[in-house]
Amino acid sequence: MRAQVQQVADGVHLVHGSDTNWVILADGDAVTLIDTGYPGDRGLLLDSLAQVGSSPEAVTAVLVTHAHTDHIGSAEFLRTRHGTPVRLHQAEVPHARREFLHQVGVGTVLRQSWRPGVLPWAVRALRSGGTAHVPVAGPEPLPAAAGPLDLPGRPVPVHTPGHTLGHCAYHLPAAGVVVSGDALVSGHPTSRVRGPQLLPTMFQHEREHALASLRLFEELEGDVLLPGHGPVHRGPVADAARRARERAV
Repeated sequence: MRAQVQQVADGVHLVHGSDTNWVILADGDAVTLIDTGYPGDRGLLLDSLAQVGSSPEAVTAVLVTHAHTDHIGSAEFLRTRHGTPVRLHQAEVPHARREFLHQVGVGTVLRQSWRPGVLPWAVRALRSGGTAHVPVAGPEPLPAAAGPLDLPGRPVPVHTPGHTLGHCAYHLPAAGVVVSGDALVSGHPTSRVRGPQLLPTMFQHEREHALASLRLFEELEGDVLLPGHGPVHRGPVADAARRARERAV
């Protein structure tokens, strides 16, 4: 199966996996990988790297928006097989190690299964390894100092807690792009809403903090939003965040 790779700016690619996305920032054949999809997306992940002229060996680092299974499915594989550093916000490091797990549970999903889209999504998630145990044994915290990382794409971390404690978006000021992870999405199979929005409440660790983090997106310059779920959203990111906040209150 071929991965769906969409170039949205010079060296910036959004990849759609099994109901979740990841982002490739390319500089020649060297890349920064933001998230890695479900465990079952590994073949698509490797194919997406090949499509942009790169390879697993050329991944300079994996940056993680947050440590849910559908975003770190191949992070430990890349770390152990290829020595790729896996970096994320300090508050998310113990989550990636699986010292705890702040992720929607099977019981909660079952109680919500009467809602449109929930049961088909849950079946696909199970088939993709959504309940697999995929800890990252050696996650590395992002630098405490603000500013761009010395990686392909020069991403700037933006701590956006709520979906998880250490959720982090990545701003690409030169490209006018914001990689928003699950803090601001443009769709989800369990949502009837289309366009900028918060994920449904059952997916949020602290919904009030998730709502507050939308104001951080309102301060970011950019007109391309690359979410963890849903299609690319074009238009001022600040407007997208305001729209999502209005829908959520």
